[in-house]
Amino acid sequence: MVASTRLLALSVFTYLVHATPLSKSKFSRDLLVHETRVVLPLGFALAGPAAPHTTLNLRVALTQSNPDAIVDALYQVSDPSSDKYGQHLSKSEVEQLIAPSADSVNAVNAWLQEHGLSATPLSPSGDWLEIQLNVSKANSLLAADFSKFTHADTGSEAIRTLSYSIPAGLKGHIDLIHPTTSFPENVQSLGSKRAVHTPILPRKSSSNCSNGTTPACLQELYNIPTAPAKNASNKLAVTGRFGNNAHYKWLQEFLTQYRPDMNSSTNFTVTLLDGGNNDQDVPSVSEGELDIQYTVGLATNVPVDYVMVGVKWQDDGLNGFFDEVNYLLSMEHPPQTLSTSYGYPESSMSFALTDKLCKAYAQLGARGVSVIFAAGDSGAGCAGGNSTAFSPFFPSNCPYVTSVGGTVGSSPETAWDGSSGGFSNYYSAPSYQSSAVKGYLSKLALSPAAISTAGRFNSSGRGFPDVSAKADDFRVWESSIASIWGTSASAPTFASIVALINDRLAGAGKAPMGFLNPWLYSKGTSGFTDITAGNNSVECNGKSGGFEAVEGWDPVTGLGTPDFNKLFALVGL
Repeated sequence: MVASTRLLALSVFTYLVHATPLSKSKFSRDLLVHETRVVLPLGFALAGPAAPHTTLNLRVALTQSNPDAIVDALYQVSDPSSDKYGQHLSKSEVEQLIAPSADSVNAVNAWLQEHGLSATPLSPSGDWLEIQLNVSKANSLLAADFSKFTHADTGSEAIRTLSYSIPAGLKGHIDLIHPTTSFPENVQSLGSKRAVHTPILPRKSSSNCSNGTTPACLQELYNIPTAPAKNASNKLAVTGRFGNNAHYKWLQEFLTQYRPDMNSSTNFTVTLLDGGNNDQDVPSVSEGELDIQYTVGLATNVPVDYVMVGVKWQDDGLNGFFDEVNYLLSMEHPPQTLSTSYGYPESSMSFALTDKLCKAYAQLGARGVSVIFAAGDSGAGCAGGNSTAFSPFFPSNCPYVTSVGGTVGSSPETAWDGSSGGFSNYYSAPSYQSSAVKGYLSKLALSPAAISTAGRFNSSGRGFPDVSAKADDFRVWESSIASIWGTSASAPTFASIVALINDRLAGAGKAPMGFLNPWLYSKGTSGFTDITAGNNSVECNGKSGGFEAVEGWDPVTGLGTPDFNKLFALVGL
């Protein structure tokens, strides 16, 4: 179950001259405050100064030579109306687009060398560098005050500064330095265990959904084919997190009961990052079992890779999100579909840091990867503190990923009240979505919900989710049958459908779907069943409200739930 949303004040970028002792270095005549924050995130308190000799690993994000190039390229290969549609970029082509200029690389390295520091490239394109230095040197280099902060609820500690500066000569060469003013947020698994059931043997019924959500239920609802995929080059990656291990034995038990037509020995591969492991003697906490059982069990014979991210993060405070995307970008042929059921509130990170991650997903999209995220399980969300504002969710706020909301029931489905949805405070509605968002806002203005939502969201923001799928009562095998609810079930369901479409495309010698959204909001709309009942109402500081599912796109269920047959027909092989 998603924890309550925590408020994080936005990092504000200013460029004010900061008085500091001058040296003769050409980079130290004037230091400009580059990033600062005025309040601590909810729950954190200053514990005292950080020990001067404590080692810090700081990541320097260099300014890309053309920051808009990757987004332009993404839309060119993802918009069905473009003559470049489906002509996805290679690894080297993307790296050339996002690489920093030689001037930026030289300037930053010269600055570091003057201070006795050297940098190590972290990303394939060299736009991220890492430097290692102690607190004392970092404070001097950046006119910062790195201190120790503790979180009251979790007891976690973080060394951060509330502002830092860079030389005026490096403005335009450095986007940001991390970790500095952004504080860590606990990553949220978007699924919750509700009950444990005795295994139920299949029985004749008017609906395959009468015994909970199973592969047969989803196949019936969404016309998902059972015919095996045929193209080994078409792959589906599933993000895992430390402690959410997926057990081979339990997958086999699951397939035996719920997919007896499949070979019960069908398995998955595992990729380990940041010290992750998939030990089979570790007790399960459901998420890993859910993600693997419902990708292997739905995307029949599509090769599934479980990318297990440990806790030895190289991206300090980003919980391995950057580490995973950089790993995928380092591959010559990344998996064509990525499903992730984790996230956290948009306000947990500054816009600058969020945008770096968001554009990394754009890089994957430009290379033909469909990046799919669970929308979240917080309903409209609460911003926290004394606010009654709604809280959007990351990474669903990113315009370059596909966000999947949740539904309940069958024939008809209705919106799940826990389905996160709303509007980003960071990103405006992208062009592919602008008409759909305007249509919803017009309906909202004429509805009773107009009063309860007024002033609580950014009406010009990127709306999410984009689509939806069932989120209720997923039967998962964990030595017994558990019942899982959440959009963490919806995301792998939709990702499996995309992977099966990609298999058919590969068989016809065509490019994969890639970044889905421009196609979904134009040619793909009739491939979904519109969900027109339900809401994601929450109560924030005594004020109730949320968004309603309506005809057309809405910020609870998006465009609706998928129909494989209709979507495949619209692809037009």
